[in-house]
Amino acid sequence: MQILSGESPLSAPAASPRLPVSVLTGFLGSGKTTLLQALLHNPAMARTAVVINEFGEVGLDHLLVAKASENMVLMDSGCLCCTIRGDLVDTLRDLFLKRVKGEIPDFDRVVVETTGLADPAPIIHTLMSDPLLAARFRLDGVIATVDAAHGSLQLDRQPESVKQAAVADRIVLTKTDVATPAATVALMQRLAAINPAAPVIPAAHGQIDPAKLFDAGLYNPETKSPDVARWLREEAYRDQQAKAEHGHGDHDHGHGHDHDEHGHDHHDHGHDDHEHGEHCGADCGHEHHHHDANRHDDHIRAFCMVIDRPVPWNGFVDFMEALIAQASDNLLRVKGLLNVQESELPVVVHGVQHMFHPPVRLEDWPSDDHRTKLVFITRDVGQAVIEPLFNGLVWGEGKPAA
Repeated sequence: MQILSGESPLSAPAASPRLPVSVLTGFLGSGKTTLLQALLHNPAMARTAVVINEFGEVGLDHLLVAKASENMVLMDSGCLCCTIRGDLVDTLRDLFLKRVKGEIPDFDRVVVETTGLADPAPIIHTLMSDPLLAARFRLDGVIATVDAAHGSLQLDRQPESVKQAAVADRIVLTKTDVATPAATVALMQRLAAINPAAPVIPAAHGQIDPAKLFDAGLYNPETKSPDVARWLREEAYRDQQAKAEHGHGDHDHGHGHDHDEHGHDHHDHGHDDHEHGEHCGADCGHEHHHHDANRHDDHIRAFCMVIDRPVPWNGFVDFMEALIAQASDNLLRVKGLLNVQESELPVVVHGVQHMFHPPVRLEDWPSDDHRTKLVFITRDVGQAVIEPLFNGLVWGEGKPAA
């Protein structure tokens, strides 16, 4: 946790003039290209630079207004589209330099497309670790596309698609026009179990209001101030934990906690998917998802920890560094609002896997509730593991967290 370690939360800025970057990811065939096509032609995307893999994939020829350079084109919507030249670092540096020199139209945000199999974490790592990029750009959020018709099957078979959904700030549910309502509802419940805080936004034929995709970070441009409740959404984690613990919703036990805490096997739950099961043949057209205990999203844990008393900053850093070392790539996402002993004001922390943004000290508490709130999305590392580690390193062995 090299970005957090040694940094005082008392000196971190509350807002930044850096350009926001959204990472657009999605499994092969998830509708990402269709969404890109619609976004590039949307007037609301004016003053946005979109970095894609190659022009041919999104069929831009009939939309071009002017060619700014070999790898940059200006859309009739006012959106600037460019392909990656060399690597992402070179491309973003080139974009920023041309913007400063006035060689291309000015832009206020950047969208970066990943390849179908790409883990978004390396792009996030690049944005946060390259000194020149980190000084000019900031991560706004991760947008993941999920196919409503085949998404459940992809989540079953492809761990990459589960990880994309787990680290997303916004999930776009594509092809809702061809999926059955029952399949769409079941998939939305499943995505909520993987990532309780990410809004799931339906989109048919890629049509969506771009405003719903952006400004996913802590800073709310409308109020020009941090919006902790909108960003953290810890109540969504608690609601999902309650559903899992009491067996409500889609019967997907164990997404907010360890499976072995219940002492029973998980076989063929998913009752909503089997309403027609006894009467359907192989060609019925319905998706039948048997709750396989080995399916990839059954390994995802999403939960919230609330701590009543102020936390020593160095103890929290020790805890996070130990958790990163122990969990490694299985630590997918961490967000937190901290009441630290060294400050009367709250401190916000945010990490994706082992990379953490610099801590941010807010100018005031967002509410009368001054408790520390930490939300986690992990793989195979439950609250039963993380909470004792927190207690041991923050408070000392055997002392309670709250």
